Amino acid sequence: MKQFFFVYIMTNFLNEVLHTGVTNDLKRGVIEHKERKGRSFTSRYNTTKLVYFEAFEDAYSAIAREKQIKAGSRQKKIDLINKMNPEWKDLFDGL
Repeated sequence: MKQFFFVYIMTNFLNEVLHTGVTNDLKRGVIEHKERKGRSFTSRYNTTKLVYFEAFEDAYSAIAREKQIKAGSRQKKIDLINKMNPEWKDLFDGL
């Protein structure tokens, strides 16, 4: 079974805060956000809605992409989300 790595963006209920992360298990990572496990940022800002993700075949590419997204402006992140998920729906249910 092929291993994938994911870059994702989470937000809160009102779409006010954007959190970018990387994981090798997207479902588990989102569940941890939803359950607020071990992440002070998630606990503080309630980032429990998955609004964007990309899949990569290797960790190096995923980490490089995460850094690129994090270095970009808030508007660039919003543009990425709007392109993939214009209604800003929680994508978790479709995983």
